Amino acid sequence: MDTAITGTGPSPIAPPTGGRRFWVLSYLLKDRVGAAGLIIFSIFVFLAIFGPSLTQPAVRPDVTNIYGGPSRAHPLGTDYSGRDVLSQIVRGGRSIIVVGALAALMSTMIAVTFGSLAAYLGGWFDSLILTITDIVLTIPYIILLGVLAAYVQLNSPLLLAVIIAAVAWPTLLRAVRSQVLSLKEREYVEAARVLDMGTRHVLFREILPNMANYILINFVIAMTSAIYGQIILYFLGLVPLSGNNWGLMINLAYTRGALFFRDSLWYILSPIVAISLLQLSLVMISRSLEGIFNPRLREE
Repeated sequence: MDTAITGTGPSPIAPPTGGRRFWVLSYLLKDRVGAAGLIIFSIFVFLAIFGPSLTQPAVRPDVTNIYGGPSRAHPLGTDYSGRDVLSQIVRGGRSIIVVGALAALMSTMIAVTFGSLAAYLGGWFDSLILTITDIVLTIPYIILLGVLAAYVQLNSPLLLAVIIAAVAWPTLLRAVRSQVLSLKEREYVEAARVLDMGTRHVLFREILPNMANYILINFVIAMTSAIYGQIILYFLGLVPLSGNNWGLMINLAYTRGALFFRDSLWYILSPIVAISLLQLSLVMISRSLEGIFNPRLREE
């Protein structure tokens, strides 16, 4: 791996010869923090995929059991209309994970594509990209999300992911640009340019593969930011308040007076704990990935 990314010191971990496609996963499982984060995240993914078929939809209100405490029938209590909280928690993670992953993927692609092109091409294109990036960076993140959501009908996870991705790319773009500025002066890149292999080949075959570790780590971090972004949009009521979503549960707990009921603590804390655990698993995974790819952080 190029020293422009990893720095000097011990060499980065080399992929094992037997399974190059899954070497990151194998090393991740060997790390306790990474393995724990991966297990927690896998549980959430499993519930997002199979949860709806394992639980009954919480559509039957029971006005005689509003904000009820935990019981055998309702392990996490009930909500403002007497519906089961556990089934909402199990079903509410799918959209959170899908939107977070899509937004992270789109923002990473925007940052990597335009950041690398700006550094490689330079000139007026570089100045234009940097100007747009600086403009987006100066606008408050939450305010921009709110304005975009107010003018766009967010009736699908894809549109919500696009809105979040539209404001999440500038920081990574500047980082990618600075890395490409360094890497494009390397001898192997100069050789590819002399051979006239084309911009696409030089960027996507010679430069960006040396940044794969950095891009992967930032994708995980971008996913955590995207999750927080959509939770904020749901809490502020800037998206349609329908379906099953942890952010919607927090919004309804606030607007339906859950704070004034003694036994509503389970309903309030359940989505908050679920979001925290999901975010914690992503942070643990990103921390382990840094330890794998960065020799300065890796234990000897």
